[in-house]
Amino acid sequence: MARLSNDDLIVFLLAISAMLILARIISELGKKIKLPVVMGELLVGIFLGPTVLGLICPAAYNYLFPFETNEHVSIALDGIFSLSIIMLLFVAGMEVQLSVVLRQGKAAIFTGLGSIIIPFFTGFSIAWFFPHLFGLELDEHHKLVFALFLGTALSISALPVIARILMDLNLFKTNIGMIIIAAAMFNDLIGWLFFSFILSIDGQHADKLGIGYTIIYILSFGAFMLFVGRKIINRCLPWIQTKLSWPGGVLSMCLGLCLLCAAFTQSINIHAILGAFIAGIAIGDSVQLREQARDIIHQFITNFFAPLFFVSIGLKVNFIENFDLQIVLVILVLAYVGKIIGAASGAKLGGLSNRNSLAVAFGLNARGAMEIILGTLALNAGLISKPIFVALIVMALVTSLTSGPLIRKFVELEK
Repeated sequence: MARLSNDDLIVFLLAISAMLILARIISELGKKIKLPVVMGELLVGIFLGPTVLGLICPAAYNYLFPFETNEHVSIALDGIFSLSIIMLLFVAGMEVQLSVVLRQGKAAIFTGLGSIIIPFFTGFSIAWFFPHLFGLELDEHHKLVFALFLGTALSISALPVIARILMDLNLFKTNIGMIIIAAAMFNDLIGWLFFSFILSIDGQHADKLGIGYTIIYILSFGAFMLFVGRKIINRCLPWIQTKLSWPGGVLSMCLGLCLLCAAFTQSINIHAILGAFIAGIAIGDSVQLREQARDIIHQFITNFFAPLFFVSIGLKVNFIENFDLQIVLVILVLAYVGKIIGAASGAKLGGLSNRNSLAVAFGLNARGAMEIILGTLALNAGLISKPIFVALIVMALVTSLTSGPLIRKFVELEK
């Protein structure tokens, strides 16, 4: 039976400890100059990966991260990185509150629809008709899958990043802030459902029966968890939080349900992220979940799994060798044009002023961690090349860094 040897275990533990310690140190230093935590974690990954450490000291890089030379350690690291993605999508799901989306009414609905439809068709059209702009030559099936992916990637927003930006600007509880949050929740819900669908059809023969079953599975699972499952969770949470050990009981049960749902969706050939994301919505939207419990889950995942995932992004990709200026510029232009026009048009139709419509649009343009997760999953699934992946990372960082100043420039608060 294959197992980690003593030396393998030492390497595995050293790799994890190096990632966690350096990520925390660099992130704390970055805070002093107002850099997002995720950027510090990405920089650590780039430093520890082939871009820097692999270049200046390949022996140290190959010892700590033996993806090519040690199958056992590589599998163990990939396993914990996969678990990290699942946990991050669970936390992202917990941020989605369906009641908030519904309360914002017409403005949130129009903004949400505009900020999804226009970016999607902009990205899909360019990828479908001009794949050479991304350095690709694809057959019809793979061109369709790539075009669907790019449209989805340009549609999604980063709810945690947006919420933090709005809190920093003291806009979180304003009407504009709530519209942005509601539309971002809507974006995330539709975007991750559709991305799961794309992953499930990739590699199929694209027959109608297979695609039809995939759609039925996704909709059935989502409907069951958000209606039936949520009611069951609402009934069980008070008992869990009062009868089981605190806070260990609620932490174990919530994470256990997350993994159970992830395993279920993976078993029906829909990526595990969808199960985790839907489980997060069902649990996070419960009125019975204590804020303290929510905070404990959030702190555990964001301070252990999140650093491991974001550092891992730089461990296998050389960001210098795979930086293609043309692809970066194309994706940046598409990201800004599609999201700004779509979200601003939707907000205007929803009754907002011109300036507030632009403020909402720039708020929704922040892609941050969600775009990075999406790009990583697409790269692992073979949907995109490394230069496109690097371009998506750059786009996620640039849109997140510019979102706050541009919101401040355009927003008009009600008197």
